[in-house]
Amino acid sequence: QVQLVESGGGLVQAGGSLRLSCAASGLSFNTYAMGWFRQAPGQEREFVASISRRGDNANYVDSVKGRFTLSRDNGKNTIYLQMNNLKPEDTAVYYCAADQDKPYYHFAPYGMDYWGKGTLVTVSP
Repeated sequence: QVQLVESGGGLVQAGGSLRLSCAASGLSFNTYAMGWFRQAPGQEREFVASISRRGDNANYVDSVKGRFTLSRDNGKNTIYLQMNNLKPEDTAVYYCAADQDKPYYHFAPYGMDYWGKGTLVTVSP
């Protein structure tokens, strides 16, 4: 049974940092491109970042470029999203996702193979 378990969310002031983790089990981790999406209250789920199977390439939505860094450790079946200089508009539930067929630069909030249950990030002004 495949599981993606997110952790690291919480409450932080604007300008602060958080590090999200997503631990995967039940799948051949290094054959999956991985990524993060987020969903703010009343809004649709949106792409945040994705990373290639080997971890040598990553893709980001424009609004987080230069602030967020996505990495992966294939030995630990885990991806990490380092979020710096957080803004109130980053407030959302953050979801980890995995896909075995899509290239990392073609992630979209539908048709992904697996999803985590999400972790809440709240950024206060």
